[in-house]
Amino acid sequence: MHSTPRSRGAVRIVAAALLIALAVFQSACRERPDLDPAYHEFAYVSNGKSDSISVIDTLSMRNIKTIAVGKNPAGLAANPQRNEIYVANTESNNITIISTETNEVVATIGVHRAPYFVSISTDGKRAYVANSGSWNVSVIDLDKRAVIATIPVGNAPGLAKVAPDGAVVAVSNRGANTVSLIDVRKLAVRSTVEVCAEPQDLVILPDSSKLFVACPGSNQVASIDLKTDRVLALLEVGKLPLQVALKPDGGEIFVTNFEANTFSIVEAYTNEVSASYLIGSNPVRGLVTSDNALLYVSNFGSDNVSVYAIDEGRVVDSIPVGSRPDGLALTPHEDHLLVVDTKSGDVAVLRTTKTRDNSKISAERALVTVIPVGNQPNDIVIKAFKSSGK
Repeated sequence: MHSTPRSRGAVRIVAAALLIALAVFQSACRERPDLDPAYHEFAYVSNGKSDSISVIDTLSMRNIKTIAVGKNPAGLAANPQRNEIYVANTESNNITIISTETNEVVATIGVHRAPYFVSISTDGKRAYVANSGSWNVSVIDLDKRAVIATIPVGNAPGLAKVAPDGAVVAVSNRGANTVSLIDVRKLAVRSTVEVCAEPQDLVILPDSSKLFVACPGSNQVASIDLKTDRVLALLEVGKLPLQVALKPDGGEIFVTNFEANTFSIVEAYTNEVSASYLIGSNPVRGLVTSDNALLYVSNFGSDNVSVYAIDEGRVVDSIPVGSRPDGLALTPHEDHLLVVDTKSGDVAVLRTTKTRDNSKISAERALVTVIPVGNQPNDIVIKAFKSSGK
Protein backbone atom coordinates (compact mmCIF):
# COMPACT_ATOMS: atom_id res chain seq x y z
CA MET A 1 0.00 0.00 0.00
CA HIS A 2 1.49 3.35 -1.05
CA SER A 3 1.43 6.30 1.36
CA THR A 4 -0.39 9.44 0.26
CA PRO A 5 0.79 13.03 0.87
CA ARG A 6 -1.93 13.32 3.52
CA SER A 7 -0.77 10.15 5.34
CA ARG A 8 2.87 11.25 5.18
CA GLY A 9 1.83 14.60 6.63
CA ALA A 10 0.00 12.88 9.47
CA VAL A 11 3.08 10.80 10.24
CA ARG A 12 5.20 13.97 10.34
CA ILE A 13 2.71 15.63 12.71
CA VAL A 14 2.73 12.62 15.08
CA ALA A 15 6.53 12.44 14.96
CA ALA A 16 6.78 16.15 15.68
CA ALA A 17 4.43 15.79 18.65
CA LEU A 18 6.53 12.97 20.08
CA LEU A 19 9.70 15.01 19.66
CA ILE A 20 8.11 17.96 21.44
CA ALA A 21 7.00 15.68 24.28
CA LEU A 22 10.49 14.25 24.60
CA ALA A 23 12.06 17.72 24.56
CA VAL A 24 9.72 18.99 27.26
CA PHE A 25 10.41 15.91 29.39
CA GLN A 26 14.18 16.23 29.04
CA SER A 27 13.96 19.94 29.78
CA ALA A 28 11.95 19.21 32.91
CA CYS A 29 14.65 16.78 34.04
CA ARG A 30 17.35 19.39 33.49
CA GLU A 31 15.33 22.12 35.23
CA ARG A 32 15.13 20.36 38.56
CA PRO A 33 16.35 22.54 41.45
CA ASP A 34 20.03 22.36 42.20
CA LEU A 35 20.69 19.10 43.98
CA ASP A 36 23.46 17.99 46.24
CA PRO A 37 25.79 15.88 44.05
CA ALA A 38 25.54 13.18 46.71
CA TYR A 39 21.75 12.94 46.31
CA HIS A 40 20.38 10.02 44.28
CA GLU A 41 16.99 8.60 43.37
CA PHE A 42 17.01 5.08 41.98
CA ALA A 43 14.11 2.83 41.00
CA TYR A 44 14.75 -0.92 41.21
CA VAL A 45 12.70 -3.28 39.01
CA SER A 46 12.64 -7.07 39.43
CA ASN A 47 12.80 -8.92 36.10
CA GLY A 48 11.29 -12.34 36.81
CA LYS A 49 12.37 -14.09 33.61
CA SER A 50 15.75 -12.37 33.29
CA ASP A 51 16.96 -13.15 36.83
CA SER A 52 18.01 -9.55 37.19
CA ILE A 53 17.25 -6.14 38.66
CA SER A 54 17.11 -3.04 36.45
CA VAL A 55 18.26 0.22 38.03
CA ILE A 56 16.61 3.42 36.77
CA ASP A 57 17.96 6.85 37.68
CA THR A 58 14.70 8.73 38.28
CA LEU A 59 16.41 12.13 38.05
CA SER A 60 17.27 11.48 34.40
CA MET A 61 14.79 8.64 33.77
CA ARG A 62 17.43 6.34 32.30
CA ASN A 63 18.15 2.66 32.83
CA ILE A 64 21.69 2.85 34.19
CA LYS A 65 22.47 -0.72 35.21
CA THR A 66 21.34 -4.35 35.22
CA ILE A 67 22.25 -6.41 38.30
CA ALA A 68 22.27 -10.22 38.20
CA VAL A 69 20.46 -11.77 41.19
CA GLY A 70 18.88 -15.13 42.00
CA LYS A 71 16.38 -17.11 39.95
CA ASN A 72 12.94 -15.58 39.31
CA PRO A 73 13.19 -12.43 41.46
CA ALA A 74 9.78 -11.23 42.63
CA GLY A 75 9.14 -8.90 45.59
CA LEU A 76 11.38 -5.97 46.48
CA ALA A 77 11.80 -3.87 49.62
CA ALA A 78 13.85 -0.81 50.53
CA ASN A 79 15.40 -0.41 53.95
CA PRO A 80 14.07 2.80 55.56
CA GLN A 81 17.24 3.30 57.62
CA ARG A 82 20.10 2.19 55.40
CA ASN A 83 20.96 2.32 51.73
CA GLU A 84 19.99 -1.21 50.79
CA ILE A 85 17.42 -3.02 48.63
CA TYR A 86 16.23 -6.59 49.24
CA VAL A 87 15.12 -9.03 46.54
CA ALA A 88 13.11 -12.22 47.08
CA ASN A 89 14.34 -14.83 44.58
CA THR A 90 11.47 -17.31 44.29
CA GLU A 91 13.17 -20.22 42.53
CA SER A 92 16.64 -20.02 44.08
CA ASN A 93 15.20 -19.73 47.61
CA ASN A 94 17.27 -16.79 48.74
CA ILE A 95 17.32 -13.05 49.41
CA THR A 96 19.71 -10.76 47.55
CA ILE A 97 20.95 -7.58 49.26
CA ILE A 98 21.92 -4.71 46.95
CA SER A 99 23.82 -1.63 48.11
CA THR A 100 22.23 1.46 46.59
CA GLU A 101 25.53 3.32 47.05
CA THR A 102 27.30 1.07 44.54
CA ASN A 103 24.39 -0.80 42.91
CA GLU A 104 26.24 -4.02 43.57
CA VAL A 105 25.18 -7.24 45.31
CA VAL A 106 26.71 -7.22 48.80
CA ALA A 107 25.16 -10.41 50.21
CA THR A 108 22.94 -13.36 49.37
CA ILE A 109 21.10 -15.09 52.21
CA GLY A 110 19.52 -18.51 51.86
CA VAL A 111 15.98 -18.99 53.19
CA HIS A 112 13.44 -21.77 52.64
CA ARG A 113 11.29 -22.69 49.63
CA ALA A 114 9.60 -20.20 47.30
CA PRO A 115 9.87 -16.77 48.93
CA TYR A 116 7.84 -14.15 47.04
CA PHE A 117 8.05 -11.06 49.25
CA VAL A 118 10.21 -9.49 51.93
CA SER A 119 9.14 -7.05 54.66
CA ILE A 120 11.52 -4.73 56.56
CA SER A 121 11.00 -3.46 60.11
CA THR A 122 10.74 0.32 60.57
CA ASP A 123 14.05 0.38 62.46
CA GLY A 124 15.72 -1.29 59.47
CA LYS A 125 17.23 -4.09 61.54
CA ARG A 126 15.20 -7.13 60.50
CA ALA A 127 13.68 -8.67 57.40
CA TYR A 128 10.77 -11.12 57.42
CA VAL A 129 10.28 -13.58 54.56
CA ALA A 130 7.31 -15.91 54.09
CA ASN A 131 8.44 -19.16 52.44
CA SER A 132 5.34 -20.32 50.58
CA GLY A 133 6.75 -23.75 49.72
CA SER A 134 7.86 -24.72 53.23
CA TRP A 135 5.16 -23.25 55.48
CA ASN A 136 7.45 -21.05 57.54
CA VAL A 137 8.85 -17.52 57.95
CA SER A 138 12.56 -16.68 57.93
CA VAL A 139 13.72 -13.86 60.20
CA ILE A 140 16.89 -12.13 59.03
CA ASP A 141 19.17 -9.98 61.20
CA LEU A 142 20.29 -7.33 58.72
CA ASP A 143 23.32 -6.28 60.77
CA LYS A 144 24.62 -9.84 60.85
CA ARG A 145 23.15 -10.65 57.43
CA ALA A 146 22.05 -14.02 58.73
CA VAL A 147 18.83 -15.93 59.43
CA ILE A 148 18.26 -15.90 63.20
CA ALA A 149 14.96 -17.78 63.33
CA THR A 150 12.67 -19.94 61.22
CA ILE A 151 9.09 -19.86 62.47
CA PRO A 152 6.48 -22.48 61.43
CA VAL A 153 3.18 -20.98 60.24
CA GLY A 154 0.25 -22.21 58.11
CA ASN A 155 0.01 -23.83 54.70
CA ALA A 156 1.35 -21.82 51.74
CA PRO A 157 2.19 -18.51 53.43
CA GLY A 158 2.28 -15.88 50.71
CA LEU A 159 3.18 -12.73 52.58
CA ALA A 160 4.66 -11.74 55.93
CA LYS A 161 4.30 -8.08 56.89
CA VAL A 162 5.66 -6.37 60.00
CA ALA A 163 3.46 -3.83 61.79
CA PRO A 164 4.59 -0.18 61.98
CA ASP A 165 5.17 -0.49 65.74
CA GLY A 166 7.40 -3.53 65.13
CA ALA A 167 5.58 -5.69 67.68
CA VAL A 168 3.87 -8.19 65.39
CA VAL A 169 4.33 -9.80 61.99
CA ALA A 170 1.17 -10.85 60.15
CA VAL A 171 1.37 -13.82 57.76
CA SER A 172 -1.35 -14.71 55.25
CA ASN A 173 -1.56 -18.50 54.89
CA ARG A 174 -3.27 -19.00 51.54
CA GLY A 175 -3.55 -22.78 51.81
CA ALA A 176 -4.89 -22.80 55.38
CA ASN A 177 -7.36 -19.89 55.22
CA THR A 178 -5.68 -18.38 58.25
CA VAL A 179 -3.48 -15.49 59.36
CA SER A 180 -0.58 -16.21 61.71
CA LEU A 181 0.40 -13.43 64.11
CA ILE A 182 4.04 -13.61 65.19
CA ASP A 183 5.25 -12.03 68.43
CA VAL A 184 8.44 -10.26 67.33
CA ARG A 185 9.99 -10.24 70.80
CA LYS A 186 9.50 -13.99 71.30
CA LEU A 187 9.93 -14.92 67.61
CA ALA A 188 6.97 -17.29 67.90
CA VAL A 189 3.37 -17.42 66.70
CA ARG A 190 1.10 -15.88 69.33
CA SER A 191 -2.20 -16.52 67.50
CA THR A 192 -3.58 -18.25 64.43
CA VAL A 193 -6.75 -16.55 63.20
CA GLU A 194 -9.24 -18.22 60.87
CA VAL A 195 -10.29 -15.81 58.14
CA CYS A 196 -11.77 -16.10 54.64
CA ALA A 197 -10.72 -18.30 51.69
CA GLU A 198 -7.18 -18.06 50.29
CA PRO A 199 -5.98 -14.94 52.16
CA GLN A 200 -3.30 -13.10 50.25
CA ASP A 201 -2.39 -9.40 50.32
CA LEU A 202 -2.70 -7.53 53.61
CA VAL A 203 -2.20 -4.09 55.13
CA ILE A 204 -1.74 -2.96 58.72
CA LEU A 205 -3.05 0.43 59.88
CA PRO A 206 -0.47 3.11 60.77
CA ASP A 207 -1.33 2.83 64.49
CA SER A 208 -0.88 -0.98 64.32
CA SER A 209 -4.40 -1.51 65.71
CA LYS A 210 -5.90 -3.55 62.86
CA LEU A 211 -5.03 -5.47 59.75
CA PHE A 212 -7.06 -6.07 56.62
CA VAL A 213 -6.46 -9.10 54.40
CA ALA A 214 -7.89 -9.79 50.95
CA CYS A 215 -9.29 -13.26 50.24
CA PRO A 216 -9.59 -13.99 46.48
CA GLY A 217 -11.10 -17.41 47.18
CA SER A 218 -14.28 -15.99 48.76
CA ASN A 219 -14.32 -12.42 47.38
CA GLN A 220 -13.98 -10.96 50.86
CA VAL A 221 -11.76 -8.80 53.03
CA ALA A 222 -11.22 -9.75 56.67
CA SER A 223 -10.65 -7.14 59.38
CA ILE A 224 -8.61 -8.34 62.38
CA ASP A 225 -8.17 -6.51 65.72
CA LEU A 226 -4.48 -6.75 66.63
CA LYS A 227 -5.17 -6.08 70.30
CA THR A 228 -7.45 -9.09 70.72
CA ASP A 229 -6.36 -11.15 67.67
CA ARG A 230 -9.98 -11.61 66.64
CA VAL A 231 -11.83 -11.15 63.35
CA LEU A 232 -13.99 -8.03 63.53
CA ALA A 233 -15.72 -8.41 60.17
CA LEU A 234 -15.79 -10.33 56.90
CA LEU A 235 -16.60 -7.82 54.17
CA GLU A 236 -18.01 -8.70 50.76
CA VAL A 237 -16.14 -7.02 47.88
CA GLY A 238 -15.84 -7.72 44.15
CA LYS A 239 -14.74 -10.88 42.39
CA LEU A 240 -11.11 -11.92 42.93
CA PRO A 241 -9.75 -9.18 45.21
CA LEU A 242 -5.99 -9.27 44.65
CA GLN A 243 -4.48 -6.26 46.39
CA VAL A 244 -5.26 -3.83 49.20
CA ALA A 245 -3.86 -0.28 49.13
CA LEU A 246 -3.86 1.78 52.30
CA LYS A 247 -4.61 5.49 52.39
CA PRO A 248 -1.66 7.09 54.26
CA ASP A 249 -3.93 8.56 56.95
CA GLY A 250 -5.25 5.05 57.63
CA GLY A 251 -8.89 5.95 57.07
CA GLU A 252 -9.64 3.87 53.99
CA ILE A 253 -8.44 0.74 52.19
CA PHE A 254 -8.82 0.36 48.42
CA VAL A 255 -9.32 -3.20 47.16
CA THR A 256 -8.66 -4.06 43.50
CA ASN A 257 -11.17 -6.67 42.30
CA PHE A 258 -9.45 -8.30 39.32
CA GLU A 259 -12.36 -10.16 37.72
CA ALA A 260 -15.05 -7.59 38.58
CA ASN A 261 -13.20 -4.69 36.91
CA THR A 262 -13.86 -2.64 40.03
CA PHE A 263 -12.25 -1.41 43.20
CA SER A 264 -13.98 -1.35 46.58
CA ILE A 265 -13.50 1.20 49.36
CA VAL A 266 -13.32 -0.17 52.90
CA GLU A 267 -13.77 2.26 55.80
CA ALA A 268 -11.02 1.22 58.19
CA TYR A 269 -12.55 2.50 61.42
CA THR A 270 -16.10 1.24 60.89
CA ASN A 271 -15.24 -1.98 59.03
CA GLU A 272 -17.70 -1.25 56.22
CA VAL A 273 -17.57 -1.27 52.43
CA SER A 274 -18.67 2.25 51.52
CA ALA A 275 -18.58 2.02 47.72
CA SER A 276 -17.36 0.16 44.65
CA TYR A 277 -16.43 1.77 41.34
CA LEU A 278 -15.96 0.45 37.85
CA ILE A 279 -12.39 0.98 36.71
CA GLY A 280 -10.37 -0.49 33.82
CA SER A 281 -10.15 -4.13 32.83
CA ASN A 282 -8.54 -6.45 35.43
CA PRO A 283 -7.33 -3.89 37.99
CA VAL A 284 -4.36 -5.33 39.83
CA ARG A 285 -2.59 -2.73 41.97
CA GLY A 286 -3.46 0.55 43.65
CA LEU A 287 -1.31 3.33 45.07
CA VAL A 288 -2.46 6.41 47.03
CA THR A 289 -0.62 9.73 46.99
CA SER A 290 0.87 11.00 50.26
CA ASP A 291 -1.70 13.81 50.50
CA ASN A 292 -4.54 11.22 50.47
CA ALA A 293 -6.01 12.88 47.36
CA LEU A 294 -5.54 10.45 44.46
CA LEU A 295 -5.63 6.70 43.90
CA TYR A 296 -3.72 5.30 40.91
CA VAL A 297 -4.79 1.86 39.66
CA SER A 298 -2.94 -0.30 37.13
CA ASN A 299 -5.36 -2.12 34.84
CA PHE A 300 -3.70 -5.34 33.70
CA GLY A 301 -6.28 -6.14 31.04
CA SER A 302 -6.76 -2.72 29.43
CA ASP A 303 -3.15 -1.51 29.42
CA ASN A 304 -3.81 1.76 31.23
CA VAL A 305 -3.69 3.48 34.59
CA SER A 306 -6.85 4.97 36.09
CA VAL A 307 -6.83 8.00 38.37
CA TYR A 308 -9.50 8.25 41.07
CA ALA A 309 -10.01 11.52 42.99
CA ILE A 310 -10.76 10.36 46.52
CA ASP A 311 -12.54 13.46 47.89
CA GLU A 312 -14.55 13.92 44.67
CA GLY A 313 -15.47 10.22 44.55
CA ARG A 314 -14.94 9.81 40.82
CA VAL A 315 -12.49 8.52 38.23
CA VAL A 316 -10.90 11.61 36.68
CA ASP A 317 -8.42 10.21 34.18
CA SER A 318 -7.17 7.16 32.28
CA ILE A 319 -3.65 7.08 30.85
CA PRO A 320 -2.46 4.46 28.31
CA VAL A 321 0.75 2.63 29.22
CA GLY A 322 2.50 -0.54 28.02
CA SER A 323 1.25 -4.11 27.88
CA ARG A 324 -0.01 -5.77 31.09
CA PRO A 325 0.79 -3.04 33.68
CA ASP A 326 1.33 -4.21 37.24
CA GLY A 327 3.66 -2.61 39.82
CA LEU A 328 3.44 1.11 40.64
CA ALA A 329 5.79 3.57 42.33
CA LEU A 330 5.73 7.34 42.79
CA THR A 331 8.96 9.34 42.74
CA PRO A 332 9.81 11.04 46.07
CA HIS A 333 8.29 14.37 45.00
CA GLU A 334 5.38 12.49 43.37
CA ASP A 335 5.82 14.37 40.10
CA HIS A 336 6.10 11.10 38.17
CA LEU A 337 4.47 7.68 38.44
CA LEU A 338 6.46 4.64 37.28
CA VAL A 339 4.40 1.73 35.93
CA VAL A 340 5.86 -1.74 35.40
CA ASP A 341 4.59 -3.28 32.15
CA THR A 342 5.00 -7.04 32.58
CA LYS A 343 4.38 -8.16 29.00
CA SER A 344 6.14 -5.41 27.07
CA GLY A 345 9.18 -5.52 29.38
CA ASP A 346 9.39 -1.84 30.16
CA VAL A 347 8.56 0.89 32.66
CA ALA A 348 6.12 3.61 31.60
CA VAL A 349 6.80 7.03 33.12
CA LEU A 350 3.71 9.19 33.67
CA ARG A 351 3.82 12.87 34.48
CA THR A 352 1.46 13.47 37.41
CA THR A 353 1.73 17.26 37.72
CA LYS A 354 0.67 20.05 35.41
CA THR A 355 3.31 21.56 33.14
CA ARG A 356 4.18 25.25 32.99
CA ASP A 357 1.54 27.62 31.65
CA ASN A 358 3.67 28.39 28.59
CA SER A 359 4.40 24.72 27.87
CA LYS A 360 3.49 23.30 24.48
CA ILE A 361 2.00 20.32 26.34
CA SER A 362 -0.87 21.30 28.63
CA ALA A 363 -2.19 17.93 29.71
CA GLU A 364 -2.11 17.53 33.46
CA ARG A 365 -1.17 13.85 33.29
CA ALA A 366 0.49 12.05 30.39
CA LEU A 367 2.88 9.32 29.35
CA VAL A 368 6.25 11.00 28.86
CA THR A 369 8.64 8.13 28.16
CA VAL A 370 9.03 4.36 28.22
CA ILE A 371 12.17 2.75 29.65
CA PRO A 372 13.09 -0.79 28.51
CA VAL A 373 14.00 -3.21 31.32
CA GLY A 374 14.24 -7.01 31.50
CA ASN A 375 11.90 -9.88 30.69
CA GLN A 376 8.65 -10.07 32.67
CA PRO A 377 9.25 -7.27 35.17
CA ASN A 378 6.86 -7.31 38.11
CA ASP A 379 7.77 -5.28 41.19
CA ILE A 380 9.33 -1.85 41.66
CA VAL A 381 10.67 0.13 44.61
CA ILE A 382 12.31 3.57 44.76
CA LYS A 383 15.09 4.60 47.11
CA ALA A 384 16.16 8.23 47.58
CA PHE A 385 19.31 8.87 49.58
CA LYS A 386 22.51 10.82 49.99
CA SER A 387 25.68 8.90 49.33
CA SER A 388 27.99 8.48 52.32
CA GLY A 389 31.02 9.07 50.10
CA LYS A 390 32.74 5.95 51.40
